[in-house]
Amino acid sequence: MKRLKFYFERLRANEASLPEYSDTLDDLAVDVSGKSVALVGNARSMLEKEHGRRIEEADVVIRINSAPNSCQKSHGCRTDWHALAVRNTRALRGRVNPERVLWMSHKRRRLDWATAKADGFYLCPMQDFYQLSAELGARPSTGVLLIDLLRRLPAKQVELFGFDFFASLSLTGSRTAGQVPHDFDAERCWVEELIAKDQRFKLISS
Repeated sequence: MKRLKFYFERLRANEASLPEYSDTLDDLAVDVSGKSVALVGNARSMLEKEHGRRIEEADVVIRINSAPNSCQKSHGCRTDWHALAVRNTRALRGRVNPERVLWMSHKRRRLDWATAKADGFYLCPMQDFYQLSAELGARPSTGVLLIDLLRRLPAKQVELFGFDFFASLSLTGSRTAGQVPHDFDAERCWVEELIAKDQRFKLISS
């Protein structure tokens, strides 16, 4: 019955009810309080680096969407949080096997029941998505939505890996910057401004 209720509410995009399946921002805060975080983006240029050990040394490792980590030397292997804006298939769940899944997309109809009922599930509020969209003047990427989330959490340090703002394209597809609905120049400026204001954040060269 609960599953049917979920799909009905998802179909209606019922933002009043969908959050009942989600952990809260306070729950996320407990996970990262006083800890180091490695947020791993999907820039192709990451394959040329040897950041794997540094990523694995973080207390919390976060990966995005299809979470490519085929090269341990460049990416490491562990995933504690898995942040999604793409469908979470059974194969993807089995390969990544995170402790917590975060649904960052405004496209609620892509969200499946297995993800929503998982322990540690978090649903990014629509107001966060719309506020960041307004700041950027475009739809935010999953990576920047995560950075926006992390700036409101009490992590000790947040290192950003695999963020070159589409200069080297993505490991997960062949689209160019002009074929995706994001403004990567605006995202770069936004991240640089955040780093200048919040010394917890560091952009690691990719």
